[in-house]
Amino acid sequence: MSEEFLEKYNGLLRGVMQWDKLDTLWSAVRKQNTDGWYIYALGHEIPEKIANSDEVEHFIERMDKLLREEHDQDYCGIVYTDDFSHPTLVKIFDPNNLGTSCGSSKTPPLPGWVLSQNKPEILDASVLLPGNRKRWWNRLWN
Repeated sequence: MSEEFLEKYNGLLRGVMQWDKLDTLWSAVRKQNTDGWYIYALGHEIPEKIANSDEVEHFIERMDKLLREEHDQDYCGIVYTDDFSHPTLVKIFDPNNLGTSCGSSKTPPLPGWVLSQNKPEILDASVLLPGNRKRWWNRLWN
């Protein structure tokens, strides 16, 4: 079990409130890529290997497009990170499955995707992924 992943996942994260701050975060993720990133989509299997730089770039480009198109707001507010300058974990919430936004309930909403430099753990095996997200994920890599 990756205690480091769960510590970071459940630890203090900062919200990316503005779209330009998301651009800054993506740049920091790209710079950190030499250390490697796991790309985890909830409802799918845990990645067994670190993504290469082309896969990280592809994910960032497609995720950025999805977020800006489907989160029809003048602010971001659905991406969280442990550190804006040197991120090691990024939680990305699905704009079409936000649940309660405050997250103060006993069962806070789960993100749709996680970028992590530590190997992820299954967060909830019972996550039912909507068909449109399954198709999006499969098209992303095929």
